[in-house]
Amino acid sequence: MFPTILAAAEIPLLSDIVVIFGLATLVILLFMRLKLPTIIGYLFTGAIAGPYGLSLVDASTAVDVLSEIGVILLLFVIGMEFSLRSLMAIKKAVFVGGTLQVLFTIGATMLVANLFGFSWSVSVFFGFLFSLSSTAIVLKILQEAGQVNTVSGRTTLAILIFQDIIIVPFVLFTPMLAGESDNVLVSLLLLGVKGGLVIVLTILGAKYVIPRILFRVATTRNEELFLLSIIVICFAVAYATSLLGLSLGLGAFLAGLIISESEYSHHATGKILPFREIFLSFFFVSVGMLFDVSFLYEHLLIILMLVAVTFVFKFAAATLAVRAIGSSFKEAFIVGFSIFQVGEFSLLLAKEGLKFNLLDNETYQYFLAISILTMAITPFVLKQRENLACRILNAPLPPKLKNRLENSEAIPMTVLDEEALSDHLLIIGYGLNGRNLARAAKAADIPFVIIEMNPETVRDEAAKGEPIVYGDASNSAVLEHVNIHKARVVVVAISNNDATKGIVLNVRSYNLHASLIVRTRYVNEIESLKQLGADEVVPEEFETSIEIFTRVLNKYLVPKRNIAAFTEDVRSHNYEMFRYASLELGSGVTLDVPEINFVSVEIEKDTGPYIGRPIKEIDLREKARVNLVAIKRDGITETNITGNTKLKLGDIIYLVGKTEDLEAFEKTVTLPPT
Repeated sequence: MFPTILAAAEIPLLSDIVVIFGLATLVILLFMRLKLPTIIGYLFTGAIAGPYGLSLVDASTAVDVLSEIGVILLLFVIGMEFSLRSLMAIKKAVFVGGTLQVLFTIGATMLVANLFGFSWSVSVFFGFLFSLSSTAIVLKILQEAGQVNTVSGRTTLAILIFQDIIIVPFVLFTPMLAGESDNVLVSLLLLGVKGGLVIVLTILGAKYVIPRILFRVATTRNEELFLLSIIVICFAVAYATSLLGLSLGLGAFLAGLIISESEYSHHATGKILPFREIFLSFFFVSVGMLFDVSFLYEHLLIILMLVAVTFVFKFAAATLAVRAIGSSFKEAFIVGFSIFQVGEFSLLLAKEGLKFNLLDNETYQYFLAISILTMAITPFVLKQRENLACRILNAPLPPKLKNRLENSEAIPMTVLDEEALSDHLLIIGYGLNGRNLARAAKAADIPFVIIEMNPETVRDEAAKGEPIVYGDASNSAVLEHVNIHKARVVVVAISNNDATKGIVLNVRSYNLHASLIVRTRYVNEIESLKQLGADEVVPEEFETSIEIFTRVLNKYLVPKRNIAAFTEDVRSHNYEMFRYASLELGSGVTLDVPEINFVSVEIEKDTGPYIGRPIKEIDLREKARVNLVAIKRDGITETNITGNTKLKLGDIIYLVGKTEDLEAFEKTVTLPPT
């Protein structure tokens, strides 16, 4: 009887989980084929399975509970990944740029919402919603494109970090905006006292308590116990903050912050991430279940207009914020095109607003539609963000405005002797590859000049006397300044493929004869760059493969001449070996891997047929079929081996021979494994 009742109670939730994950798998496969974000796939799954769709899910309350766990784990991981040291490295962009972007967006949204007749409290809440962007989508695309470490990438990351932090006070202020407190000042004071208490407890826990607990757990080397301890810390701190009247999310964030200050944070993050992804998928599905697709169809024109307004206002707010911290208009435009969307944290906050009646169902439907559409177009806009920024700068604007935009790009350049600059090497990008190339050019006494977009790098290197100028190599004035028409070799060593293509075109428009060598990340970009005018394209992923394979061949004692010929053949055929399953290289280079091997063996026995007797008597070559190359004894390696040399206990001997012969000999001089 009891098992039957238990099974019946579990069936609704289990069937819903099967439906949600099964449908999500199919939807996300489709969305990945269309190159759309997986978050949109989860939202779409919820819309299909929810009450406005096919009504496939019954236990919506249980799904909401699982989604809340996902939010707690999300904020917990954010806390663990939060590093005060890394934050300080970009503190200006985080605190100044992030604050201005949020304030500008809130201010603009408040005014527009108030004009539409919403109360000031609801208008402020709208500002909260629209000030947040999608960290998950934007960072994933930037990482895939290798653009996180560019100037605009770091600025974008900094603003997104601030948004991830500001969500916590937004959640705390939401009940106040809903009028849950009669006296706002008293509530703020009480909130400050509680917040101070929590911060003190967090500092004490991070410094004295949690590291000791985790150390004790880690010494057991039990992964299950470690995972259990991390989860207990997360939910215990979240529960403690909820008892103080604060949100579970704040507690989870603080729990992550406590662990982030210990040496176990990275390991803990790796353990929690799979659970976060599972439970967070329920959150996005639960949000999608509240979305009415028919509402989108019926109000499509109004929603598209609101999407356009959101795009323009968020783009403008981000651009102004980035300009305010000293970045150029181009960088500001690029960041604006990166964070124009409404993010996943806004969906979390919107559910809070729905709970406290700051949003009615119709307004919530409008907001969901705007969020989903802005997130859906984000990948396409991000891929073209540099081109869009350049189009704005090159647009036929009024002369006064045009001069302001162009002057904003101008940073004092290193004074170059342009008349003497001839037959030189031009290095575009001063990352690791650019620096190494500059060192080599200096050592070989080759005249060179560098173009770099990071103003701090330009300032520091110019102070050291390096011939470096600030600028965008896709800008004609910058190329003219470095005498591009007289350069013999141009090397493009930046990681942004879209920017690289623009630079290649611009270089070729001024100099048709210079050798143009381009670094890229992926081999599938070789052909397009060569069609644009590059003479040689060096893809990082396959140069790494060649280096690894070269070292492997060395270990197999393949002659260096053969290895060099082979690698040259791979390069000359545009890395065909690594691009396709079959190896068909045109020159017919073959690799003859010898059957012999080279090993070192430590003598662990003091007796045996080869121990304590002169080499000339034991006749290693004939009896053991191995050749003795060297002996290391008492820390000294001796290669001058005579016939009277004897092998002793503790010697490390170096042998050459066939693998099976070496293994047989090793058994005679070493102890069996215990």
